[in-house]
Amino acid sequence: MQVLQWMIAHVQGLSLGTIWGAGLGVLLLCGFGLPIPEDITLILCGYMTFKKVGLAWDQAALATLIGLTGVLVGDGIMFTLGRRQGQRLLGVWPFRHILGGGRLEKTRDFLANHGPKVLFTARFTPGLRSVVFFTSGTLGIPLGVFLFYDGLAALVSVPALVLSAWYWGDTIDLVVAKAQKGERGVLLVLLAMGLLLLGRKLWQRHRAKQKRAEALPEPAAD
Repeated sequence: MQVLQWMIAHVQGLSLGTIWGAGLGVLLLCGFGLPIPEDITLILCGYMTFKKVGLAWDQAALATLIGLTGVLVGDGIMFTLGRRQGQRLLGVWPFRHILGGGRLEKTRDFLANHGPKVLFTARFTPGLRSVVFFTSGTLGIPLGVFLFYDGLAALVSVPALVLSAWYWGDTIDLVVAKAQKGERGVLLVLLAMGLLLLGRKLWQRHRAKQKRAEALPEPAAD
C-alpha cells in the first residue's frame, strides 16, 4: 500500500497520457524481471484513469488495452530472450540475479513435468513470472502455446486489476487488499494442484505395482 501511495503522489500532477506511457514503460521493464510491482502499476493506471476522467468506459477500456500490451510484450521479450540467448544471459546482470540460486533448474524441471499449463498460473505469481517465461523459451516451447496460455491469463488478471481500480477508485485501499488476497489464493490453488498431482502419481505407481504382481505366474504346486 505504501508503494501505491508513493506512486500516486508522484504522478497525480501528470497528464493521463503521460501516466499511461509511464505505466507501459514500467510493465515492459517488469517483463525483464526487474523488481518493479507490476500489479501495483496496473492498479495505478486504473485508479488514475478514474481520477482524471471519472467513470468513462472508453478511457477505462483504453487503459486496459495499454496494460495488456505492456504485459504481453514484456512477457514475450523474456520468452524470446530465453529462446534465442538462453545460457549466454545467465552470467549477465540482471538475469544472473533473477535466474540464479537454482531457480532456473527448479523451474525447468517443473515445466518439464507439468507442461505449458504452468505458463497460465505463472502470471498470478509475482516473483516467478519472468523465470517461468525465460525458462519456457529455453525449453523450446512453441511460441503459439506460450502466447495462448500467457494471453489467456493476462485476459483474466489485467482487466481485473485495471477495471476494479477504475470502477472502485474512491475505495482504492479495498482494491489493493483484494488484489493481494487474490495472489495468495492463487498460491493456495497451486499448492493444492501440486498435492493432487503428487497423489495421482503415487496412485499410478501403486496400480502399476499391483498389475505387475497380478501378471506374475503363480508358483507351481508341489
